[in-house]
Amino acid sequence: MSKAEAIVVGAGIAGLAVARALAIKGYRVRVIEKDHHAVGASIRNFGMVWPIGQPAGELYDTAKRSAAIWKETCSGAGLFCDPVGSFHLAYHDDEVKVLEELYELYRAERPLKLMKPDEVLHRSDAVVPEGLRLGLYSADEVIVDPQQAISSLPSFFQVKYGIEFIWNKQVITVDEGSVQTSDNIYRANLVIVCSGASFETIFPEIASGHQATKCKLQMMRYVAQPDNWRIGPALCGGLSLIHYNSFKAASSLSNLRKRYEDEMPEYLRWGIHVMVSQNGRGELTIGDSHEYGGTHDPFDKHFINELILKYLARFAKFKENQVLESWNGVYTKLTNGSPYFFSEAKPGVFVFNGLGGAGMTLSFGLAEKLVDSM
Repeated sequence: MSKAEAIVVGAGIAGLAVARALAIKGYRVRVIEKDHHAVGASIRNFGMVWPIGQPAGELYDTAKRSAAIWKETCSGAGLFCDPVGSFHLAYHDDEVKVLEELYELYRAERPLKLMKPDEVLHRSDAVVPEGLRLGLYSADEVIVDPQQAISSLPSFFQVKYGIEFIWNKQVITVDEGSVQTSDNIYRANLVIVCSGASFETIFPEIASGHQATKCKLQMMRYVAQPDNWRIGPALCGGLSLIHYNSFKAASSLSNLRKRYEDEMPEYLRWGIHVMVSQNGRGELTIGDSHEYGGTHDPFDKHFINELILKYLARFAKFKENQVLESWNGVYTKLTNGSPYFFSEAKPGVFVFNGLGGAGMTLSFGLAEKLVDSM
């Protein structure tokens, strides 16, 4: 066995990012995935690479690095990648105040611009003009197509980096230097487990030790917009301001949250904040909600989708509003406030998990750092 062999468990975005980073460092890499292709949270999201949601410092820098890798990778693989940026929209005085505070806090280090209503509407005619007070534009954000990217990157990485993918093999146990599936034992000097919400089946003691829970989210997709109509930047309503860690730096955020608690308690109860992105086919991805717990029912709650669409209509309008499909996804979320965990479970065996909803945003950049640190 070569001294530079590594096995990655899981072919979602975290596993793909780690496999890429290992291959660049000179490892011979195998990725073992329990399904015929990745079907978890990595394909059930907006496709938003979202630096604006990360706090200043290491996480923001990591998100920026991830965005750069996404652009390079999608260009090489011929995949959709749109560096269109994002709009956070304000329709109330307290939302305006938060956006102004965020702009002052971050403008020196981030490509931000406060835009008056006419400037916002010039950039996107998908924005509802009635009552619009202000928009905060960020140029950092990139939109990819998660279904297309996660299904296409394995073949691209196999050709570009020589990574071997082993599909439809359930990992049963992981020990120092070996990974056992239902029909084989694979050996390597290094093993990294990136198996998403199912990692507790391999290392349940690590899941409990890191105070991990699971988050269920509901999302929808509208049909492709006619005549190649594009919405421009990804759009976010005011509820998103109380969702991301980077926005907690705004001193008036507590006042905004209090109004939402008084006026829209059901939105906060179900963790709803509303955003929309557009893929290369012109379809619109809309969501989402956040339910936390160890076990979730497999069914979508119709009233949650209705709440999402009701709030969406406050700030966004489209040429075609037909729902093409809806779904839910589940990802691992840490309850101790950490953005992720990377633990050595056994000598030469590591677990990389707990990125919450930031897997598309952080995985590529984090993987490089983590591999460099080993």
